[in-house]
Amino acid sequence: MLQGFKEFIMKGNVVDLAVAVVIGAAFGKVVTALVDSVLMPLIAALFKAPSFDSWLVLNLNGVDVKFGVVLTAIVNFLLIAAAVYFCIVLPMNKMIERRNRRLGITPAEDEVAPDVAVLTEIRDLLARQNGAPRV
Repeated sequence: MLQGFKEFIMKGNVVDLAVAVVIGAAFGKVVTALVDSVLMPLIAALFKAPSFDSWLVLNLNGVDVKFGVVLTAIVNFLLIAAAVYFCIVLPMNKMIERRNRRLGITPAEDEVAPDVAVLTEIRDLLARQNGAPRV
């Protein structure tokens, strides 16, 4: 029983997943700090409010419906997505592209699926039988 547990724990994907969770948690703090300390204050300076929470509040029978809270959450999501894309994904893609060029690695051309190739041949044969030019 312990041997099976040891084999499970030592599998590469379990260790990789554990590392990914730890790195993801640490990276989440970096992104949160970027959004909370840099991007949201810039937005607050532009709109003269720290958030949209108090924007468009409707009082219906004594209950506050706060559309601004949803707007703040959407803006936060978009800011986090933009920060991750422009600060991490885009530079990483450029770095990988430069490395691949330096190593002479070219992107593989997409292979045509066998069923699509057969259908294309059938289409071309039918077109030739009907006297139409080949596509």
